[in-house]
Amino acid sequence: MLREIFGYPQFRGPQADIIEHVCGGGDALVLMPTGGGKSLCYQVPAIVRQRAGQGIAVVVSPLIALMHDQVGALHEAGVEAAFLNSSLSGEQAAAVEKRLLRGEITLLYAAPERVTTPRFLAQLDSLHERGMLSLFAIDEAHCVSQWGHDFRPEYRALTVLHERYASVPRIALTATADALTRQDILERLQLEDARQFVSSFDRPNISYTIVEKKDPTQQLLRFIESEHAGEAGIVYCQSRKRVEEVAQMLQGQGINALPYHAGLESQMRQRHQDRFLREDAIVMVATIAFGMGIDKPDVRFVAHLDMPKNIEGYYQETGRAGRDGLPAAAWMAYGLQDVVNQRRMIDESPAGEDFKQALRGKLDALLALAEATDCRRVRLLAYFGETYEGDPPAAGPPQGGRGPRGHEVPSVGATCGNCDNCVAPPKVWDGTDAARKLLSTIYRVEQQSGLRFGAGHIMDILRGKATEKVKQHGHASVSTFGIGAEFSETQLRGVLRQLMATGALTVDAAAFNTLQLTAGSRAVLRGEQTVRLREAVAAAAAKGRRASGTAKLASAAVAAGLTEGGRQRFDALKAWRAEVAREHNLPAYVIFHDATLAAIAARDPRHPGELEGISGLGAKKLQAYGQEVLRVVMAVE
Repeated sequence: MLREIFGYPQFRGPQADIIEHVCGGGDALVLMPTGGGKSLCYQVPAIVRQRAGQGIAVVVSPLIALMHDQVGALHEAGVEAAFLNSSLSGEQAAAVEKRLLRGEITLLYAAPERVTTPRFLAQLDSLHERGMLSLFAIDEAHCVSQWGHDFRPEYRALTVLHERYASVPRIALTATADALTRQDILERLQLEDARQFVSSFDRPNISYTIVEKKDPTQQLLRFIESEHAGEAGIVYCQSRKRVEEVAQMLQGQGINALPYHAGLESQMRQRHQDRFLREDAIVMVATIAFGMGIDKPDVRFVAHLDMPKNIEGYYQETGRAGRDGLPAAAWMAYGLQDVVNQRRMIDESPAGEDFKQALRGKLDALLALAEATDCRRVRLLAYFGETYEGDPPAAGPPQGGRGPRGHEVPSVGATCGNCDNCVAPPKVWDGTDAARKLLSTIYRVEQQSGLRFGAGHIMDILRGKATEKVKQHGHASVSTFGIGAEFSETQLRGVLRQLMATGALTVDAAAFNTLQLTAGSRAVLRGEQTVRLREAVAAAAAKGRRASGTAKLASAAVAAGLTEGGRQRFDALKAWRAEVAREHNLPAYVIFHDATLAAIAARDPRHPGELEGISGLGAKKLQAYGQEVLRVVMAVE
C-alpha cells in the first residue's frame, strides 16, 4: 500500500508497527513529532481495512483547512476520501452523506462538534449495524486535555465513540504531550488499554535560538534578512495589534508578509492562509490562532516575538518549520515583561488554584529553557521525558530547571551542535550577589512602606537612581539604596527572570504586577543557592552559527546535489507543478513535494519506467502525471 498508493519505498520509525497494530484491530495512542508521518498511521490502516471489507474510517480533525488539504492529497493518490464541514453547501453535504451510507468512501473527515451530533451518530449507527465502520482516528488528541496547550471542550464528548462502538478500533494521535497530558488523553478518551507508541520528540533539522529582547522588531528583521531572505516563515505575536504592526513593518522592508488573527474578517483570514500555503516565500505574522494543521513542508523558520505559555505550545509551533526534513530554524525573543504578562494571565484566569499552579509550573519550565546556558535540545527533550544522547558536554557549569509541575529537571551534559548555546557557548556570570541584593531590597521596601512595587522601581532603588517615585516614597533611605550601582539594568532583569524561573520570586498580578518574595527566596538570601546567568551573546551566537554553517538553509534542489541541468529541470518542474496546483485548487506540495521533484530532476528520466521507484510518486500519480513530467523534463535542454 505504501509503495503503490503513496509512492514511498519504506516506513519511517515506528510507522510499520503502528500500522500493523491498527490494521489488526488494536487501539493506539501515537505521539510523533510534526513531520514524522502521523497521517499515514491511520490512512494506510483505513485503506487496508476497507479493502478487506471492514468499511469506512472516520477521522476526527479540528480544522477545515487541514481536512481540505488531506482529502485533496488522498484524491491525488487515488483514495476515495471526503469531508463534512461548514464549507459545504447543504446539497454538497447531503451528497457526501449518501456516499457515506453507501460505503463509497474510504476515509471521512469531520470536526468533533459534528461527530457527536445526533444526526451524525445515527448515520454511524447505520454503518455499524451493517459492519461498515472500520476505524476512528482522533487527530490532535491533546485537545481533549485541560493540561494541554490547545484544550477544546468538544473533544471530551468523543468518549461516545467507545461507548457506542466498542468493537471499532481507535487511534489517537498528537505531536505534543507531556506525561500529564498523555495520561489525561488516555483517561478522557477511554484508551487506558490502548498500546502507546511514543517516538522521539527530537527534530534534528531544526536549530534553536533564544535571544533577550532589546529591540525585538529590529532583531527579527535582522534574523530574517541575514538568514532567511526569500524563504517562507511564521512569526508568532501575542496580540492582534502586535501582529498588524509587525506585518506592516516587514512589508515596509520589502518582505512579503501577511497578518493573521481572529479579529480579521474570516474571508481575509482564509485568503491569507491560502496564499501562505500555495505561494512561495510568504511570511505569516500571526497569533496562535494560526497553525494547527498547517502541513506546508517548506516553512524555513518559525519566530516568536513574545514568549509562549508553555513548552508544549513552543514545541508544536516551532515544529511547523522544516517538515520536509531540510534545515530550518526556531528563533525566539523574550524579556521580563513576557514573564510578567504570562503570569498575570494565569493569575487572572477563572481556573482553580491547582490548575493555575500547573500552568505556572509549565511557564517556569519554558523560562528555564530560555535562561539556560546548556544545550537547548537536551532541555527540550528532557521536558518530554526523553534523554538526548549527543556529543560530550561543552565547558561550563551545569544548570538545572523546573519541570511542568515544579519538579527539578536535571541538566544533561550532551550537546546537539545545532542550538545557539552549543554553537556559541554563552559566557556565564555569578549573579548570586545581585540576586541577594534584589531580594533584600524588595523585603526592606515592603517593611518600610507596607507596599509592594514593580521591577523597575526596585531596580532604581538598588542602582541608586533618585527618581521622582523614589523620592515620593522616601526609598532613598532604604539601606540597600545604591548598593547595586555596579549592575546594569540588563543584568538585573536577567537576575529577576532567573529568580522567577526557580520560584524564588513571583509577580502579584492582582496588585499591578508587583514583586513578591516566596518561600524559595530564603535560600538565596542566605547564600545557600547560587544564581548563574548568561551574558547577552545574541550577536556572537548568530555570527557563530553562520560561520559554522549549521543553520545554512538550502532548497531541496541544493540538498539533492543537482547539476546545473538538474537545477533547470527542477525549476521547470516547480513551474509546471504550480500550474497543476492552481487548476486543482490545492497547495503545490499536495501535488508533489520539492524532494520528489528534485529526485526526478536528478534522474533526468526519458521514459515512464525511469520514474518508477521515486519517493512520493505512487501508481495513481504516475498514471496521472507521468507523461507530463517526462514532457517537462525533456523540454529542458
